[in-house]
Amino acid sequence: MVFKAMGLDVLGEVTMAVLRPPALLLALVVSELHCLPWFINISESQGPGSVLQSFSFNCTSHKPTLELVRVKPSTTFFNLPSLSRRQQVYVGTVTLSSSARLDALAVNHYELQLRLTCGKHVTEGPLYVDVHRDPDYSPCAGRFASPAGEIIQVRETVTPGAQLYTLLLPGLEPQRAQISINSTQDPPYFPGPFSINGQGWLLAPSQGLKGQAKKVFQLQILVTFGQNRSCHRMLKVKVLPAPSSQISFLGQAPNITVPEDLAPGSKVVQVRARGFNVRYEIVSPVPCPLFSIGREDGVIRTTAPLELAQARGAAVTRLQVKAYERLMPWAGVDLDLTVNVRSVNRWPPRCLPAMLVTEIPETTPVGTVLNTFTCADPDSPGSALDYELRFHSPPGPASLCLRDRALEVNATLDCDTPGVCFQHAASILVLDGGQPLMTTEVPVLVMVTPVNEFSPACVPHTFRIREDAGPYTLLGSVVGTDKDYPHNSIEYYVASGPTAFSVDRLSGEVHLLGSLDYELQTLYKLTVLLTDHGQDQDPTHRRSGSCTITIEVEDVNDYAPECQPPFQELTVYAPLGRSVEVTKVSCWVPQEPQRLAFSYSIVGGNSQSRFSLRGPILVHDNIMLGPPWPEQPRTYELLIRVADAGPSIPHLSTTATVIVHLVPWSTSTVATRTHRATVPSMMTPLLVTDMEAFWQPEPWFVVVLTVTSALFLLALGWLFGRLFQGLAQMLQTPSKPAQALLLNSIRGPEESIEGFMEAPRMEMPQTPSSVMSLRHFDGRAQDSRTGRDYLFNTLTGARRWL
Repeated sequence: MVFKAMGLDVLGEVTMAVLRPPALLLALVVSELHCLPWFINISESQGPGSVLQSFSFNCTSHKPTLELVRVKPSTTFFNLPSLSRRQQVYVGTVTLSSSARLDALAVNHYELQLRLTCGKHVTEGPLYVDVHRDPDYSPCAGRFASPAGEIIQVRETVTPGAQLYTLLLPGLEPQRAQISINSTQDPPYFPGPFSINGQGWLLAPSQGLKGQAKKVFQLQILVTFGQNRSCHRMLKVKVLPAPSSQISFLGQAPNITVPEDLAPGSKVVQVRARGFNVRYEIVSPVPCPLFSIGREDGVIRTTAPLELAQARGAAVTRLQVKAYERLMPWAGVDLDLTVNVRSVNRWPPRCLPAMLVTEIPETTPVGTVLNTFTCADPDSPGSALDYELRFHSPPGPASLCLRDRALEVNATLDCDTPGVCFQHAASILVLDGGQPLMTTEVPVLVMVTPVNEFSPACVPHTFRIREDAGPYTLLGSVVGTDKDYPHNSIEYYVASGPTAFSVDRLSGEVHLLGSLDYELQTLYKLTVLLTDHGQDQDPTHRRSGSCTITIEVEDVNDYAPECQPPFQELTVYAPLGRSVEVTKVSCWVPQEPQRLAFSYSIVGGNSQSRFSLRGPILVHDNIMLGPPWPEQPRTYELLIRVADAGPSIPHLSTTATVIVHLVPWSTSTVATRTHRATVPSMMTPLLVTDMEAFWQPEPWFVVVLTVTSALFLLALGWLFGRLFQGLAQMLQTPSKPAQALLLNSIRGPEESIEGFMEAPRMEMPQTPSSVMSLRHFDGRAQDSRTGRDYLFNTLTGARRWL
């Protein structure tokens, strides 16, 4: 019958394997590959080489493999599955190894995990082996367990006390079997008694067997193992004479080192001996679970994996190899070899966890353990490993450290500075101590989450605003600060205060909503509440703070000042060279009597600047000492502007009119009297302005005109000098041709010079006199008594009537 599963053609068959006694015949039928697991029962009496399971399958397009993945509990009793091909069918077989010694009292159940591969198709399944007890099973080993007993041959040159024979199966020594020799060993036939040690080994007499050649020693041995389990058999020891042949081993190093990753069947070493038709065998240890030797070629090969982690005791194996001639097996020589298995570093360390991704708050205390890594080396379990912490982002061991496989917080995790927090990328490099060095890198990503630790705050501030400010006027901004990042995630609210002001929720700008009146209220207190947001992993975790804002209202002039009286007419006698106080302007604001600061200025009528103000006092300044002096009285109509002088803007003002009749001082005047005439406040003064036009050159024009005239005179003088020099030379030479030539040469320049000099010759006498007559007078006025116009000089007082 043919079954197909996962690309495999499985042939169910019954496989019979005949074993040499006392092996049994085991046959199982495999119906379908996916019918695994299989269950088999075997007796504890099964020995090495026994077939446990055999099955056939068809893999047409690939070469199949059959593997023994693992055995539970771990043991070397099972060989690796063999795979052979018979025509188009592959046959897989599972057998017991040479070291198999089954004991149902010790272990009665084994689980073998098999893996069958055909190309890309892989199938795994368990094979369960149950071991049951055999009441007739003898604990004795080899032919010694048979009724006929065993005959062994030893040379007379055997070492005293050497191991001659193994009476118990390996693995049964710890069961404390009772072994004794019942037969007599009396001299002189026996050179000394044979003995049995605790491992069930028959040992040569301590006196040796020298001279006992061709003797046969019969030993009756009783082995008792547990209740009703024993063997009473005969063991014959035949002593052979020393070999007469010259067989000997060739030069061979006593110590051999092999790597542990040698596959079973690999060559370890080849020993060679000198002789005829030489044969080789391993005489110690018997049985040898790890190594075997070719009987004819002397090649020592491995028979099982040398994994140091699984096969304990495989690190050092001491072999005793015997070489003998086929026709003279008693005549042989021994060679002692020590096979050292060197550890091979094939696998990198394995760690748990293989990757670490975690979140921690920024307030995590220093020294907090984030995780402890557990790593092991599959090549050498229990060996020490080295750990290194490497940082990637940000570089440098700032916030994390590794102490004895534990990843800890090394420094304060501060997320309140931009770019220094939020995640730390690192890796832990694990190194073993093997050759070559194998490493494993464990990625680590630690994400630090922000915590809202601090409350926002602002500094109390004072804003000033004019009382005439309109709605939505910006007073300023409340600047909040927060130590948590981001620092500007603050919202502003008005907690308490007047409704005439508002605070923008995002910017903190303070705006005016209503109107203000300085006379009603000059100061406002506003409590601003600050609330942060977006600074914690929990969006509902928010903090708040507050500060008080003071708003001062600035007074703005609502009313212009009023003067009493608004119009004054005065007569003042002004002495020469003295200042005379004319009057005092008295002004105030009736609606705001507290406003007392005013500024005063003359804005009109102050010709010749004869009047000035000293605060509200009008003063006539008569400082001219020289002539000309005004001979007739004059009248000045002064306009005085009075404005408030406070800090607020605008400055409202009013104008007071003062008419001053100025009478010059004379020696016949006995006293100075001032006649003051006031106009009632109900009368409106009439202002008459007379504009007179006169030419007053600027000082720079006078300077330019003077310099230009001087340069012109210099050029004219130089020209006349040249002309006179030419005439003088002409008069000195009487030659007429020369004179004619001179006249011809001068005629052209003279004509051009005459044209150039003719115009100035007519106007030169008039220009200096007119300029000199005008430059002394810089003012023009009209005599109030006669009505005549005149020019005057403000510095000297000189007059010129027009």
